[in-house]
Amino acid sequence: CLRRADIIKVFDGRDTNAPAIAMLCNELTGYEVLSTGPALLLQFTANSATPGQGFAATFHFQPPPDSTAADSDRLLKLSFGKAFESLGPEVSATTSSCHQEFSSDGSKHGTLTSPHYPSPYPPNTHCHYEFFGRGKERVRLIFQDFFLYKSADGAVDCTSVDSLQAFVNVDGRLEKVETFCGINLPKPIMSNGPKLMLEFRGTQSSRYARGFKISYSFVENFGINTGRQLKEFPCAFVYNSSESRNGTFASPNSPGPYPRDTECTYFFHGGETEKVHLHFTNFDVEGVLPCEAVSASDYVEFSNYMTEDNRYGRYCGQMKEFHVESERNFFKVTFRSNDRLDGTGFKAIYQFLEVTDEYQAPMQEEASYAVCISRPFSMLILVTIMQLYQQLYH
Repeated sequence: CLRRADIIKVFDGRDTNAPAIAMLCNELTGYEVLSTGPALLLQFTANSATPGQGFAATFHFQPPPDSTAADSDRLLKLSFGKAFESLGPEVSATTSSCHQEFSSDGSKHGTLTSPHYPSPYPPNTHCHYEFFGRGKERVRLIFQDFFLYKSADGAVDCTSVDSLQAFVNVDGRLEKVETFCGINLPKPIMSNGPKLMLEFRGTQSSRYARGFKISYSFVENFGINTGRQLKEFPCAFVYNSSESRNGTFASPNSPGPYPRDTECTYFFHGGETEKVHLHFTNFDVEGVLPCEAVSASDYVEFSNYMTEDNRYGRYCGQMKEFHVESERNFFKVTFRSNDRLDGTGFKAIYQFLEVTDEYQAPMQEEASYAVCISRPFSMLILVTIMQLYQQLYH
């Protein structure tokens, strides 16, 4: 049931803070809802511009399985004899069989699963999972298990197969950003704001299709776990040479796709005689050179100052490894994404070097972090290696 549908929501309690245990739309008969306690709240919302025929239901209080329970503990059953709501244009006509809401007011993190997980989900399953954060919180989902039914016809896309779709809010409307199917474990996903919705459609059933298990969290650090976050900025992180002379940094939500409508800034502060060297090992930022607004490009840009610095230009697209070096002991990296397409972002290694040092790429068989040495010392090593070679082979 999408936003333009007329919807019946049933909450397992006395108000809308209780868990939503059913969300109904379109035509159905004989649908029953049973509470876990003595109260249910039914909420009917008419969203569409065209009238529907309404609904009819009966309610019945019944004792719980424990026949010794008091009357106050009786359960409430709703039985819909008829429910027919107008869907309006461009709305799915499939009936939802499950609905869950997750609020950061209740818990900052948790787990959600497909129906009956780890057992196979039933056929004709249709579920919505809605997430509601606050303020600067973003919703981040990390997949722990993923196994949906997919026919063996060799299809490579997710059209007309069991799938899980992710939606974010863009200018007040829901926009699909990801679709997952098959058995490959998806990368993490992150919302562009405090809200996110998942829609699961499982039309087929198989003893092997156990569904999915996902960890969710409401975060303010954009999934960036290095550096020191500056809380006064929407997304900013500081790297000081006094704390660490080398390390890594990455785009938001790495290694998953970065969120839309996001700007993050990385500030590097070295000592008086230091400079900053950046080695980008992965780079996939959606855009077309020269990465300007006219091409609706996301981008990364660099500056030796707090303001813009035209020396470096903007970087976007898919690029092989590359290096960028500052002219002074301060360096600023800015990442900006728009509200359209996205990529997997970037990963980079940073190092604070003395201004007289030269960056030396690591040997393939050596450690994965970079080594920096001064020019005179590098020449000494080279001479020593040549002398050893002559002694061994001459």
